[in-house]
Amino acid sequence: MSDQTHSTPSRRKFLTAAAATGAATLAFPAIVKAQGPVSFRWQSTWPSKDIFHEYALDYAKKVNDMTGGDLRIEVLPAGAVVPAFGLLDAVTKGTLDGGHGVLVYHYGKQNALALWGSGPAYGMDANQLLAWHRYGGGKELLQKLYASIGANVVSFPYGPMWTQPLGWFKKPITKADDFKGLKFRTVGISIDVFTGLGAAVNALPGGEIVPAIDRGLLDGAEFNNQTSDRILGFPDVSKTCMLQSYHQNAEQFEIMFNKTKYDALPDKVKSIIAHAVDAASQDLVWKSIDRYSKDYIELQQKDKVRFYKTPEAILRRQLETYDAAVAKRKDNALFNEIADSQRKFAERVVKWDLDTNVRREMAYNHYFGKGGKPAPKKA
Repeated sequence: MSDQTHSTPSRRKFLTAAAATGAATLAFPAIVKAQGPVSFRWQSTWPSKDIFHEYALDYAKKVNDMTGGDLRIEVLPAGAVVPAFGLLDAVTKGTLDGGHGVLVYHYGKQNALALWGSGPAYGMDANQLLAWHRYGGGKELLQKLYASIGANVVSFPYGPMWTQPLGWFKKPITKADDFKGLKFRTVGISIDVFTGLGAAVNALPGGEIVPAIDRGLLDGAEFNNQTSDRILGFPDVSKTCMLQSYHQNAEQFEIMFNKTKYDALPDKVKSIIAHAVDAASQDLVWKSIDRYSKDYIELQQKDKVRFYKTPEAILRRQLETYDAAVAKRKDNALFNEIADSQRKFAERVVKWDLDTNVRREMAYNHYFGKGGKPAPKKA
């Protein structure tokens, strides 16, 4: 009797522990199943045929693959849920879980957003501007800016763009006065730049530009690059493209998440998201070099487009009208804080770049002959 009395508590403990372990074993798969993969519905600000939408799909695939499906991002094209320029509001409200676009498309919310790519960036190229964002204080300033307008988003600027053409026109632009009265498409603070040159400016999403030119609503327009321009149909409405400009020589893309949805993700998934941004950024550069250069030749040989180099007098006028546009924002404290930060960073890094990196013209001409393939002509 005494042996049974002493063994009972021990037996009870064992049975209790076993029951608890069994319950945990039964419950754990149910918990995992209940959580399941997280699905995010995104929208890009680009038509499905544009290479920019392809970049959005490329990023989503990297995240989907690296998370093993724990996070699945589905990317819809512009207009599938909201208009291209409505992305920020839709992500803030949670109508969309995230999206892919450019910061300048939110220009109407706060003009300072244009400083992420719409303008000469004090001589920086897009990669240097991204360096300022990551290491020169830009990231913190963007968070401050988005908070000031109530944007419930987490933003990842990435994907440096190449210098954008001055635009597509009915005939070459030979002097700044050619812009007077010209019905022209651009976005961001570039609106002020071209308005300062005398143009009548209309901001339109990428997919609406060519139809507007075709209907005579625009006399000229800029968008971005040879591949996008060719896919969107610019050579169907114009055979004249002016290369080189300061209006958007340092732009980049933006990956955006609804902050509430993003904050709820596990730290491991957040880490994958961030590393996928960096990977997609570099991959985008490599892909764009390959695709844009091919389409540059195709536009000339198959589409019979003639490229012209923008005269230096026009480039100087762009800088002057940009400075005038900045001066008009002297009462926008955040705009000036961001501009001052960029200017300080640019003074150091652009000087280093110009002093350090050899120009490529001599080597190119040495191997391929002066001019090589068809080159832009003087307007």
